[in-house]
Amino acid sequence: MHTTHTIPLSHHRALTLGPTPTLMGILNVTPDSFSDGGEHALLDAAIAHAHAMIAEGADIIDIGGESTRPGAAPVSIQDELDRVIPVIEALVAAGITAPISIDTYKPLVADQAIQSGAALINDVHGLQGAPEMADIAALHNVPVIAMHWDKARDLTKPITDEVRRYFDATIALAERAGISRTNLILDPGFGFSKSLAENYQLLQEIQHACSGTTQNDHFPILVGTSRKSMIGKLLGNEPHERLAGTIATNVLAYSKGGHIFRVHDIRPNRDALRVAQATLYGPPENPR
Repeated sequence: MHTTHTIPLSHHRALTLGPTPTLMGILNVTPDSFSDGGEHALLDAAIAHAHAMIAEGADIIDIGGESTRPGAAPVSIQDELDRVIPVIEALVAAGITAPISIDTYKPLVADQAIQSGAALINDVHGLQGAPEMADIAALHNVPVIAMHWDKARDLTKPITDEVRRYFDATIALAERAGISRTNLILDPGFGFSKSLAENYQLLQEIQHACSGTTQNDHFPILVGTSRKSMIGKLLGNEPHERLAGTIATNVLAYSKGGHIFRVHDIRPNRDALRVAQATLYGPPENPR
């Protein structure tokens, strides 16, 4: 059910993405993120939260310096650098055990973050927002998480077909820049310019959505539903009340082939996914 992918990382052991779920901890160093804005904007708070997430089982720390929630104010390149680079440098200096992902759509921020110690790029525009982003990833030979976010898509066509079409363009961009296909991770972009029904359609068809249409390739899949409005609109609750809904979406996405789970709450999601893994593949010989 889960295809296995090995992704080399500089300065870290390779990421093996397969039946064992990979947890990505969200570290927003922003004042205005939809769920945890301002909580980790100060350097000491950000570092402490990163270490706490690793202690709870985070495999990757995803650092972002600009909110992508609807209505969020744009952030200048310099302001974003001032937010994320000190955190990356401090975590690297402290000998962080988990690789760092930089959540940005700005090539210069990605470049500086990688030079400061980040090992992956997480681009919400799927390499299609800025032409230089693919070149930066190829230059540094780092993996890219390419998300679907297409405000201009044809709303009359099925969402899964539109996501696949978009990813075809992303894959072509990556190949032209010299990015290895093994360095691509696809994210269907839950909550980004999608209706409630479309979000749940994608959850149902996530493995099909995250495959190329020309060669029917299967890429590693990142799932980002944590505390999002697709849960809140369904259940009528606020971001801090959406843990149960987040866990449900992650377990369902895992059962359909998801590999990486980008979450605010590491331990409860990790525990739920470990139970799902044991159910699908059998428990480990020596569980702890």
